[in-house]
Amino acid sequence: MAFEENKVLFGHDPTERIVAAEFQEPDGAVLFIRNPDGSNAVRRVAFQPFLWCGEPPPVENVGVRRLEGDLPLAFLLECESWRDFSKLRASLKGSRYYALSDPVQQFLLSTGMTLFKGMQFEDLRRMQLAVEMFPGEGHLLAIALSDNTGWEEVLFIDPANPALSEQAALEKLTALVQERDPDIIEGHELFRTILPCLAARAKRARTKLALGRDGSAPRSRPSRLQFAERTVNYPKFQAHGRHFVDTSLLSQFYDITARELENYELGEVARHFHIPGEGALSEREAHAAYLEDPPLFLRHASRTVRRTRELAALLSGSYFVQAKIFPYSYQDAVVRGNATKIDALLVREYYRRGHSLPDLPVARDFEGGYTAIFFTGVARDVWHCDVASLYPSVMLCFDCFPASDKLGLFKGLLTDLRQFRLEAKTKMREGGPQRSYYHALQSTFKILINSFYGYLGFSQAHFADFDAASRVTQIGRDLLKTMLEWLQARGATVVEVDTDGVYFIPPPNGAELQKGLEAALPCGIDVEFDAKYPAMFSYKAKNYALLTGEGELVIRGGALRSRGLEKFQRLFMEETIKLLLEGKGAGVEALRAEFEENIRGRRWPIELLMKTDTLQDSLGQYARKIEASARNRAAAYELALKSGRDFQPGDQVSYYITGAKKSVPAYENSKLATEWNAEARDENIEYYAAKLNDLVKKFAAFTTAETGQMPLL
Repeated sequence: MAFEENKVLFGHDPTERIVAAEFQEPDGAVLFIRNPDGSNAVRRVAFQPFLWCGEPPPVENVGVRRLEGDLPLAFLLECESWRDFSKLRASLKGSRYYALSDPVQQFLLSTGMTLFKGMQFEDLRRMQLAVEMFPGEGHLLAIALSDNTGWEEVLFIDPANPALSEQAALEKLTALVQERDPDIIEGHELFRTILPCLAARAKRARTKLALGRDGSAPRSRPSRLQFAERTVNYPKFQAHGRHFVDTSLLSQFYDITARELENYELGEVARHFHIPGEGALSEREAHAAYLEDPPLFLRHASRTVRRTRELAALLSGSYFVQAKIFPYSYQDAVVRGNATKIDALLVREYYRRGHSLPDLPVARDFEGGYTAIFFTGVARDVWHCDVASLYPSVMLCFDCFPASDKLGLFKGLLTDLRQFRLEAKTKMREGGPQRSYYHALQSTFKILINSFYGYLGFSQAHFADFDAASRVTQIGRDLLKTMLEWLQARGATVVEVDTDGVYFIPPPNGAELQKGLEAALPCGIDVEFDAKYPAMFSYKAKNYALLTGEGELVIRGGALRSRGLEKFQRLFMEETIKLLLEGKGAGVEALRAEFEENIRGRRWPIELLMKTDTLQDSLGQYARKIEASARNRAAAYELALKSGRDFQPGDQVSYYITGAKKSVPAYENSKLATEWNAEARDENIEYYAAKLNDLVKKFAAFTTAETGQMPLL
């Protein structure tokens, strides 16, 4: 079966090349369709807003349909207009019902339509947008644009020249957007910086920021996103018939699992992905170039928007595929959580089959995966084995599925996705012109497969089942313990167990371990002996480092790579660990001396010394907590308050410590990293030298002997 022929996964409506859908009052939707010749067609489709409920109320202008099955939400109510839908929702307060608040999601779910069917990522028209502003004041210096055809243009702004005024640039911007007609507008910090700036400057210039396909200005509302432990508030902008995609958000989603980025500024992310950016200027340098060297400034603006284009192309592939699958706009496919997306798939098919829905479950806690550490220090000749796709395998082998899924969709989707991923990986390896598409496809399938277990324990999912989720983790723990005991019984020395795999030192006859271990586990549970490492540094549970056969260092765990540390500390830990793994522990003292010499000689750039904190509270919340003695003062917040800038939760503040003593209150002795002056350095040498020495003490126990081995007592 071709992947997109699976209608439960990709939706039952075959309409191709839809690039956007918009609700149109009172009872319709407008589809924007990109024809193969590049032209854009508009089609109107009838649509009635709807919701599910337990008992239908006596309300006028509402159609009532009894659904099949005996699940609690047994009635579907259909309205003649969105106004009637809103009235109906208001009348149901206190009743049992489920309603989608987004009319576009309602329309796509009810029709089975999805975006981008029959299209490749390259078929989309993607425009990139960047702005250069006067530091601290928001005045525009330039607007830079590009698109995926390679076209670029920089709109230079000169207040002394009416032809190059802000108003003229904003009018030119909207004209170019309408002329080039992008499906997607991309930018780095698009929501928190670029669009608010353009909207504010357009309002000041009394010109319309007509970015929508109908000539309307973007609309916005407050929104928030969760990235692991961080919450980011941002204004969610929307433009009629187009999608906004912020590469800063894409970078943060990427980094949830990668944990590799220092911060999410464009320059840092571009460097990480090896996107060329030679000659890029700092904010201060760009302003100076604007005044003194306009050609240099224009080249800088072009580089900025070009890097945005390449970054967006690199990080967008999986979301393009997801927009083909889920009943969301492309913009929303980026920001919706994976469990929410799976719920939308199941609800869409229940709607299509006219079946009743379960109510949301009552959440409860349950025990997670099995983790244990048996050894700290350096271990040699370490192997790793794990269960391939542990939780999905457990669900399929032991029938751990939602009890409320009367149609059996959960099992069918999980089975299909596993098979589809194998097929997509095969096609990706075959190469050819569609290799990037199959790579995005298999990545998307992997994300979904690994999210099915999380769905079982998601309290906002209709088919969540906490008993099933608990059973999955229980079986997973039992399997890992079976593997652990089997390996130990055959003379293996186990170093660490982490949720789905085991790190161990094999016995002399380790060649036959894989075959024997697979035989000891239930049918359908596949064991992979996927890696061998010359050395492993086991620090504490879920925190370790591996030395590959190629001499590369792989670090896992927040204790060894925390971004709460200055970069020089992380570099010192990496170098120290590598020396230990290479059997060169005696070299740590020379490394310490080298680092201290660089600190005291003021030889490092501020990027190695500065610390970057993410604001969790608004500045107002912080001030109120300080006043109520509910928290301690913090350097990042104090500097944000002094800056005069409108910092929001989720913003990052980079700063360094000043003064002359090693023990100083950071909030009283700190400066923004942007204030650092290489010609008049004022970083606190004693403070940073003390931090280095604290790290040396932290690793002293591991460097007392060449092997550094320390059995855990």
